[in-house]
Formats: sequence, C-alpha cells, structure tokens
Amino acid sequence: MKDIVIKTEKIQLDQFLKWADIVESGGQAGFLIADKKVIVNGEICTVKRKQLVTGDVIIIKDNGKYRLVGAK
Repeated sequence: MKDIVIKTEKIQLDQFLKWADIVESGGQAGFLIADKKVIVNGEICTVKRKQLVTGDVIIIKDNGKYRLVGAK
C-alpha cells in the first residue's frame, strides 16, 4: 500500500487520481471511474467528485492500493 499525502482536509476522487499520478487528466480519471475500476473503502465508486478524507483506502484495479494521509 502506498501512502499519498494530502495537505487539505478533503480531496475529490478525480483530483486524487491526478495528484497520485495514476492518471494524467480529468478525462482519464472519469473513464477509470466509469469503468468501475476504482474501489474506495471496499466499495466500487462511480462518483467522480466523491470527497475523500484522511484514512480512506483506494484500490485501483490493475494498478495498486493507496491510503490518504495528512501532512505532518
């Protein structure tokens, strides 16, 4: 599992995918989400603008597992 540090209290799922260098654009994030390849805290997520918070675990099928952590 790779920890991804965010400096804000929340981040949108599509922004997270770009921040973590999983995709290069919002369009690519949308396709990944629409293809049901994103799992947030154990459930498939199809909401592009879902709000993620510190402690959330995101699994990208065929890519990896990520955890949001706050800046120290």
